[in-house]
Amino acid sequence: MADETPESLIPYDEIVQEALRDVVGRVLRVVEGGGLPGGHHFYITFKTRMAGVELPKQLAQRFPDEMTIVIQHRFWDLKVNGDHFTVGLSFGGIPSILRVPFAAVTDFVDPAVDFSLKFQASGAESDGHEVHEEAENDAPAEQVAAADDGSNVVSVDFTRKK
Repeated sequence: MADETPESLIPYDEIVQEALRDVVGRVLRVVEGGGLPGGHHFYITFKTRMAGVELPKQLAQRFPDEMTIVIQHRFWDLKVNGDHFTVGLSFGGIPSILRVPFAAVTDFVDPAVDFSLKFQASGAESDGHEVHEEAENDAPAEQVAAADDGSNVVSVDFTRKK
């Protein structure tokens, strides 16, 4: 008997990735219908060049490959559809609406309960973007920490007020 595993003709990896992306959609639907329960909040990282991603030009320039948004204090109009979600967020005090296909999501994290999912982005990329400028997802002023490390993650102080 051979010790080699035969190559699968069933795309198990793709099926699992799709099922896990459905988890993200279901979680966002809970928030869409009733707001964030308890201390839950989300970091959602996505590929900005994926087909179907819509974001303001200045954000596309700032984050030419990948971007992380925070769904916590200041967001509005969260809408979840079959293959994407839209959400209103403020960046540098400028309100913006983002459209993110679930296929573009690479990370979903809820630090309040130490839950995270990691994905491979699936789908075609759109045309490239230009050189970028600074932009951040706004959080309450007392919780914003300056991110000098050049990362694309907004730093937030997660201490809870008693």
